[in-house]
Amino acid sequence: MQASAKLLVLKPDPDSATPLYLQLGHKLAAAIHAGFWKADEPLPSERTFCDVLGVSRVTARKALDLLYEQGMIIRRQGAGTYITPKLEQPLTRLTNLSEMLKQRGFTPGSRWLKREVATATPEELLRLNLAPNSRVSRLQRVRTASDVVMAIEETSLPYHLVPEPAEVGDSLYEFMRDRHLGVVRAIQNIGAINASEALATLAKVPVGAAMLHLTRVGYLENGLAVELTHSYFRSDYYDFVVELHC
Repeated sequence: MQASAKLLVLKPDPDSATPLYLQLGHKLAAAIHAGFWKADEPLPSERTFCDVLGVSRVTARKALDLLYEQGMIIRRQGAGTYITPKLEQPLTRLTNLSEMLKQRGFTPGSRWLKREVATATPEELLRLNLAPNSRVSRLQRVRTASDVVMAIEETSLPYHLVPEPAEVGDSLYEFMRDRHLGVVRAIQNIGAINASEALATLAKVPVGAAMLHLTRVGYLENGLAVELTHSYFRSDYYDFVVELHC
């Protein structure tokens, strides 16, 4: 389908009581959710929307402003408007981030920053129920979706269960399942933080930018705590959702 023909389905109805910019904004949002454009793909310019759809520049701009406010698009200085590779993670079940990214059409990736053995901190001793002076295998990496940084992830595992952290590959949970250490239950806490200078550099956000901080403790089937993970998500690219029932 040619680009202009693709855009024609977004044409607002001038006879509708709904303002044109709202119609266009709603149609654009529906098209993005339907996969008309891929994550990190550029949207047509305002001028293109005007020429193809016969709307004013103000209408096109206000429609795009709506998407920007909802975090569905990002504006890059001198480069145009792009689809935000936003990911919604349900909180009602354990999820494998890599698999979830693949299901949403993203290409998962990670860059290891640290895979080491260290003496456990007080938090690690408490959360992993370890004896004093225990050691842990500590992992830190940058998680990406289609080459866009989504999160910084720091994981601690009991050394006696995972003595060689350098062997962990792209999927931590797959590595653990292969060693009969599959997490079957987890407790997660979510909060908001402002990015420190170190986090901002890794996540490619301004210092002080809002980020989502998730702390997860994962448990084996026998109730043993096996994983402590701190994840710092870019709030412009990541959402947590909860479905409620009456």
